[in-house]
Amino acid sequence: MSLDYGQIELRIMAALSGCKAYQEVFATDRDVHSETARKIFHVDEVTPLQRRRAKAVNFAIIYGTTVYGLADQIGGTPKEAAQIIKSFYAAYPEVGAFLNSTIHDAETKGYVTTMFGRRRYLRDVNDPNYAKREAARRAALNAPVQGSAADLIKIAMTKISTFLASGAYKTKMVLQIHDELIFAGPKDELLALQKPLSDLMTHAVELPVKLTVECGIGKTWFDAKD
Repeated sequence: MSLDYGQIELRIMAALSGCKAYQEVFATDRDVHSETARKIFHVDEVTPLQRRRAKAVNFAIIYGTTVYGLADQIGGTPKEAAQIIKSFYAAYPEVGAFLNSTIHDAETKGYVTTMFGRRRYLRDVNDPNYAKREAARRAALNAPVQGSAADLIKIAMTKISTFLASGAYKTKMVLQIHDELIFAGPKDELLALQKPLSDLMTHAVELPVKLTVECGIGKTWFDAKD
C-alpha cells in the first residue's frame, strides 16, 4: 500500500506564509495550478499552457528558481517569466512577504528554520562571491518548506509505528520515499488500515491548511501507484 501526501510542499508554503487566498484553494479542494493560472493571467477559463506555466511558477517560488530558470521551464523569455512571478506575488502577497523575511533571517542569523524549529545553517548567504551567495539564498528559500515536509512525514511515521505496534498488525511500514510511505501486509488488512493510517498522516500535526493523502494498493509498488 502506498500513502502519499498530496502537494505537501505547496500546502506547507500556504501554512508558513499565512496566505489566506492560497490556503482557501486547498480548503475547497480546487486545483491549485488552475487557480494560480486564473489569478496571474486574469482569466476565467484556463488553457493547458496557462496551467503548465502556473504550475511551474508555483514550484519555482518554493525552489527559489531564478527568472532565467523559470523562463527555461516555461519556454518563454526572462521578461515573460519576470511578469509571471510579479503577478504571482500580486495574487499571493503574503507568500512574497514570507520569502523576504526568510532571506532576512538567513542574512542576519545565518540560518533558517522549519515550522518545527529545526535549523538549516547557511554560511555563504553573505559571501561576496555571487554564485555562492545566490546558491545559499535559494537554499534559504527552499529549506523551511522542504525541511518542514521532511519533519512532518517523520512525525507521521512515529505515530503510525506506535499505532501498528499497539494493534499487533501483520502490516509493516517498509519504506519512506519523499512524501510517501509504503506498507506491506495482507490485502484484507491493508484495505482495513487504509483509512486509519491516512487519517494519522493527515492529522499528524495541526496546520491552518488541509492535508490530503492519496492511497493505492497493489501487488507491487508499481501496481499501487498505477
